[in-house]
Amino acid sequence: MDVSVADAPALSGTVGTDVVVVGSGIAGLSVAYELASHGRSVVVLDRGGIGSGMTARTTAHLATALDDGYDELVRVRGPERARHYYQSVAAAIDRAEVIQLAEHIDCDFQRVDGYWVLSPETPASELDEELVCCRKLGIPVENRIEPTPFHAEGQVRSLRFARQARLHPTKYLAGLASALERRGARLYADTCVESIRQQHGDMVVTTASGHEVHAADVVVATNSPVNVQVAIHTKQAPYRTYALAAKIAAGALEDALYWDTLDPYHYVRLQPFSADEDIVIIGGEDHKSGEANDGVQRLDALERWARDRLTGLREVTHRWSGQVLEPVDFTGFIGRSPGEEHLFIVSGDSGQGITNGLVAGLLVTDLITTGASPWEEVYAPSRKIQKNIGEFISENITPLKNFAEYLAASEMASVERLRPGEGRLVRSGLKKIAACRDRNGRLHLHSASCTHLGCVVHWNALEQCWDCPCHGSQFAPDGTALNGPAVSPLASAEKPVNLEAAE
Repeated sequence: MDVSVADAPALSGTVGTDVVVVGSGIAGLSVAYELASHGRSVVVLDRGGIGSGMTARTTAHLATALDDGYDELVRVRGPERARHYYQSVAAAIDRAEVIQLAEHIDCDFQRVDGYWVLSPETPASELDEELVCCRKLGIPVENRIEPTPFHAEGQVRSLRFARQARLHPTKYLAGLASALERRGARLYADTCVESIRQQHGDMVVTTASGHEVHAADVVVATNSPVNVQVAIHTKQAPYRTYALAAKIAAGALEDALYWDTLDPYHYVRLQPFSADEDIVIIGGEDHKSGEANDGVQRLDALERWARDRLTGLREVTHRWSGQVLEPVDFTGFIGRSPGEEHLFIVSGDSGQGITNGLVAGLLVTDLITTGASPWEEVYAPSRKIQKNIGEFISENITPLKNFAEYLAASEMASVERLRPGEGRLVRSGLKKIAACRDRNGRLHLHSASCTHLGCVVHWNALEQCWDCPCHGSQFAPDGTALNGPAVSPLASAEKPVNLEAAE
């Protein structure tokens, strides 16, 4: 998705600042905005356009409801952490409301209710347990039994969470970028960070072009952190999610957030469009990144799900996908990078990217300006996974299975047979090669080893890129790293001969 919310040059020399923020999505710009509002000088760097990453793909639910359930969070992290989590996300939504008013950001911000709707396939006990848990924690929630837009007839059970919100994500980012520039912050696009180190008491960020930024503190807000090799990546897993936008008659659907109880679940909201029509944004059909190459079929299934329930749905105007990072113990990783004092990370959005990014703005700013935050332990990147060990083991089996793919035969007998838009893994001797032909017909050959930790990448036909199923890196057909944790491009490969094909 080619999006940029602000014009910005590439970094062309060495500069100094109080804080460097790497990444210009909702987390990066929120942190930068809060720090600039506290009088800090800020430099923002992004490997692509400003706001061009995963935030541009979000469906933008601002929710205090937790998709994994507060009952699960209490089981794994305890009631105190669960209360602090709720307080943090409620404060984050309040902060977005204040910012868009104060900065005159026309981003369609609206307070709405959120409904966690019981699916027929799910036992009612799931909502019962969540209702009891939320009431014990003091979280406002209401049990509802009423017709919903997603069921043709009959009374349907749901939990209603009041004072949720929705906004237009790229409009909000554009407003933040403008506010940052008014405060003297410097934004640089097309600037890939290659390394971060401490030197003579300063933090030094070096770019692929050899330029440096010297600062007191560095914040890495790159979806998946590019500064950490292992510590965080074993505690979260990348998932791909799908979304579409379709027109519907204005007023046909209550302006609210909706989530069902399936696994993976579906999520729905409205976006204002015109006096006569609204846009319905529908998401779901998630799977582990790199473990399926059927994006078109999943989008078709998502549309069928929507049309089965929203009979007034009109034409689909947009279809897309994005990547979310699921922490195994349900809350993101926001705070000091493990073992570091002046290096901070934001990751593990758990499908709540906008809300978590807003939390990061508040939490990281508190840590940098005061040294502490009441929510520090909820999101601490250095925390140990003490419960939910089964989930931890399950997610970390992926790299072990993946390395066995180096021994697998080629997926086709000749790379010349690749059609435009296709990609395949081929084996030449002991080497695994990622071969694809872009939509313009050009053949690209690269090592299939992810430049992060060496997992075998898989072709994503929908997004026309190579996905790493282990930790979420993505690479363009020409090998360029698109999404971390990888920074370096895939290595070039020679045209293979004498392929050992599986076909």
